[in-house]
Amino acid sequence: MVQTLSAQKVTLFDLSQTFGLERTIDAKFFPEWQETLPELSDFEKQMLDEVKGDYLHLSKYPLLEPIVKMVVLAPLLKLAGFYRAPFYVTAEKEVTLTSEDEDTVIQGKVDLLVFHPDFWITLIEAKRAAYSLEAAMPQALAYMLSASVAETPSFGLVTNGGEFRFIKLVRSPTPQYALSDLFSLDSRDDIDTILEILKHLGQLVSQS
Repeated sequence: MVQTLSAQKVTLFDLSQTFGLERTIDAKFFPEWQETLPELSDFEKQMLDEVKGDYLHLSKYPLLEPIVKMVVLAPLLKLAGFYRAPFYVTAEKEVTLTSEDEDTVIQGKVDLLVFHPDFWITLIEAKRAAYSLEAAMPQALAYMLSASVAETPSFGLVTNGGEFRFIKLVRSPTPQYALSDLFSLDSRDDIDTILEILKHLGQLVSQS
């Protein structure tokens, strides 16, 4: 009998047991977020200061996902160049992940997806600001498993608006993932680093 799970309810244990996904702490597995990153212009830094100021002002009230996307994600993606060729953006995209024995199916919708034709590069999973990123991690990984190509790494970003964490997933020879450090808008320069990493990942894909 086929078991169907909602991506919103899937756990890291489910992904480990059903798809063999495991986390690695090998620093060499995910160097992309620590490599030499592109420098930001004065204009970009000014825009990031405005994004941070807007978020801190609005976060005095509970921030739901639509506000997180509008206030934080939209300007970050624009500054990173993800609204221009060769990238495309889609929202609420339905995805399905099926186990090799076809006994388990995970279904859900991607909140916001930036992709390159035939190569999905960054998955955005936005939770309301009060939620821990841990709540979004299994859902993001399930989506990345459904979209990634076996020979090609894929990258993701989970955020609740105030905190950010990047993910790298590789499916071959066995599914593995690693996480970046945790970045926070409360930290002085973290928002600059977030944009630098986004731009760097975009450059890697454009050059591939």
